[in-house]
Amino acid sequence: MKTLKDYMIITIGTLILTFGLSVFLIQADLAVGGITGFAMIINKVFPNISIGATMLVANIVLFILGFLLIGRQFGAKTIYASFALSFMIAIFEKVAPLDGPVVDDMFLNLFFGIFISGIGMAIVFYQNASTGGTDIIAKIINKYFSIDIGKSLLMADFLIVTLAMGIYGLEPGLYALFGVIMNAFLIDNIIEGLNIKINVRIISSYPEEIRTFIIDELSRGATIFKAEGAYSKETVHIISTVLSKREFIKIKAFIKALDDQAFVTVASVREVIGEGFKSA
Repeated sequence: MKTLKDYMIITIGTLILTFGLSVFLIQADLAVGGITGFAMIINKVFPNISIGATMLVANIVLFILGFLLIGRQFGAKTIYASFALSFMIAIFEKVAPLDGPVVDDMFLNLFFGIFISGIGMAIVFYQNASTGGTDIIAKIINKYFSIDIGKSLLMADFLIVTLAMGIYGLEPGLYALFGVIMNAFLIDNIIEGLNIKINVRIISSYPEEIRTFIIDELSRGATIFKAEGAYSKETVHIISTVLSKREFIKIKAFIKALDDQAFVTVASVREVIGEGFKSA
């Protein structure tokens, strides 16, 4: 069930990426890195070679690296995402061909193209997958050198942007370089936002009921501290747990219905390592 959900999310991310590429970046000749940018350069030099076909062939070279250096699960998801992206772009070229960019302003095409496609790429990366090409190189850099995935992608795409300057000219090339930098920071910030968890501390007259709800309903762990109220000098129980945003909404509603006098503190946590979360 989880595997099916992962692939559905990857498909949604790939659709978003396809829209950003096909409507804005490709039409404006903005080769903002990646195998997509490389394919655009090849298509510019050899118009008879389609972008989708070039992406398909180029990705095969890097798939083996993904399988060997990152793992089979990543490799399988990457194959799916890259084939899906090539297929979607090829279908878009046939079903809804565009004669040029939707707006004449290069910056607007760059901004909205990067913003939309960056969201799609972040969703795919978050599922431990990539759309192939230089994304695989970025994932390898991320794994072995502990560099954020967006910045790893910037490193991997720099050569392609340099080639774009030679093919499309200095101005489009500089736009592409700006786009790659923007894309790197956008992806890192989106993934960081998706990774944020909620650290909740609860003081309530019903600690056992809350503990049971956390364990049985949310399938999470918790730590219970005994403390003394500074004013009342009574013994109180402090329940501490780390939850996802969705789980926090559930426990917040549960506590409100159970004990409207409960004292709850909430803090955002950027990264959680341990059972039920990210492995070390």
